[in-house]
Amino acid sequence: MSDISWIDPLVAAARPQAVAALLRYFRDLDLAEEAFQDACLRALKNWPQNGPPRDPAAWLIFVGRNAAIDMVRRRSKTAPLPDERVLSDLEDAEAALVERLDGADYRDDILRLLFVCCHPDLPATQQVALALRIVSGLSVKQIARAFLVSESAMEQRITRAKARIAAANVPFETPGPVERAERLGAVAAMVYLVFNEGYSASGGDVAMRIPLCDEAIRQSRLLLRLFPSEPEIMGLTALLLLQHARSRARFDADGAVVLLEDQDRGLWSAKMIAEGLALIDKAMRHGRPGPYQIQAAIAALHDRAARAEDTDWQQIDLLYGALEAMQPSPVITLNRAVAVSKSRGPEAALAMIEPLEPKLSGYFHYFGVKGGLLMQLGRHDEAREAFCRAIALANSPADAAHIRMHLDRLSTPAA
Repeated sequence: MSDISWIDPLVAAARPQAVAALLRYFRDLDLAEEAFQDACLRALKNWPQNGPPRDPAAWLIFVGRNAAIDMVRRRSKTAPLPDERVLSDLEDAEAALVERLDGADYRDDILRLLFVCCHPDLPATQQVALALRIVSGLSVKQIARAFLVSESAMEQRITRAKARIAAANVPFETPGPVERAERLGAVAAMVYLVFNEGYSASGGDVAMRIPLCDEAIRQSRLLLRLFPSEPEIMGLTALLLLQHARSRARFDADGAVVLLEDQDRGLWSAKMIAEGLALIDKAMRHGRPGPYQIQAAIAALHDRAARAEDTDWQQIDLLYGALEAMQPSPVITLNRAVAVSKSRGPEAALAMIEPLEPKLSGYFHYFGVKGGLLMQLGRHDEAREAFCRAIALANSPADAAHIRMHLDRLSTPAA
């Protein structure tokens, strides 16, 4: 086999299982990562000649474990290396290991790894960075670009996260039912944060950061396999799919923002939408609504509308009201105000958001929404002031350019 591109997806899919198992064996994140990389290098030499193993994860775990044992022994310089036959006879060893490594083992190992990345002592930014590095295998350079920080700063962030986990002496035993229930929310939130890091990309950042959305969806699917009957995980996966389905339509050829109501819906991914709709319908049948399910239901109403004018804004308003009651937040109220402006008019929406300004004084989208509502009401001077504050808070050149477009409209005689 001269083309070895087929190896990459096999290794990427096996990474969570392999790194998690190596972490369980050695209780050391750095050693587990190093052992996995060593196993990948050996796979690049072995698999093109012999073909892919029946269970790539099992192969990588076995080879990585032997590599880590070698590393530990070389460091200690006290114990002899294993017999050469043990290191070289991979085929027989792989077959025996496959018999022992079944789905249940993988389930516990992956869950353990996700729980380690979501340790409560870690700030949210360190949790996401560590998950992207350990679970997803993204390089420090890729993660640094996603967070818009330098490589050295991101390297320090990941190093500090690992040090905190080591200092906290995190247990690596299989989590019990109570711990699973307590930590599942943190794990789901981590996956959603990863998605938002990519979804918030604008303009020139899209090509660099949109893979984070794909990675978050992959992690969410993994969670869904671990918890197939949990409606909130169904809701989370549906939400990511229904939002990411619109990715091709969110920016024009020049990288400018295209609002939802102006998007070419023919560019939306029908396959993702169908999967997301099926998942949210299945989740709702459990009768245990949660925040992710409600957000997915809102996204579903947008994606079900063949045209922007077909959107059921009254139902979206009601769903945001339910989300507000469940998870009070000024950002949720701001999002609800957009639905209210469509169903009850801009004056009602403006009355909703004006009390939020002290809490959202540093939030770009607040002033963008406020400026838009004021512009609809003909209060152009106030709208111009709000838009100027939005530009000062813009997260990207594309966001700033979008607001400048509104300012240009206010400057025309027609305005």
